[in-house]
Amino acid sequence: MAGPAWTLTVDCAEPGVMATFWKAALGYVDAPPPDGFASWPAWLTAMGVPRAEWDDGAAIVDPSGDRPAVSLLRVPEAKLQKNRWHVDLPVSGGRARSAEDRERLVRAEVVRLSALGARVLAEHRTAQGLDHVVMADPEGNEFCVV
Repeated sequence: MAGPAWTLTVDCAEPGVMATFWKAALGYVDAPPPDGFASWPAWLTAMGVPRAEWDDGAAIVDPSGDRPAVSLLRVPEAKLQKNRWHVDLPVSGGRARSAEDRERLVRAEVVRLSALGARVLAEHRTAQGLDHVVMADPEGNEFCVV
């Protein structure tokens, strides 16, 4: 069976920076060039895309092909408000694990993602302990480490 037939597209100011962050965050890789082309520059040249526009987008994919591709596109406007939807990165193993184990796993991922350029926006706790951490990617897009 083929992987997902849809792509998540992210508007951003710096597609290359965002692609680097999200590849590391999600375990993705650069998307291969289209069939018949040895590289993206070869494809861009063949399509007549001006060199000045080559950094206007980036594409990353799940190496297993199971999860959707991510396309990052340069837009002129900045992000102005909270996302209406976001990505959750499930690292804790859920409530089948102890609260201490979940917190340890979430905090370890927060440290890793912070080193990649993300920042913590908020921590959400329940009576049992840390539930999830809201973070922002390098351009301020919110996501959760759960």
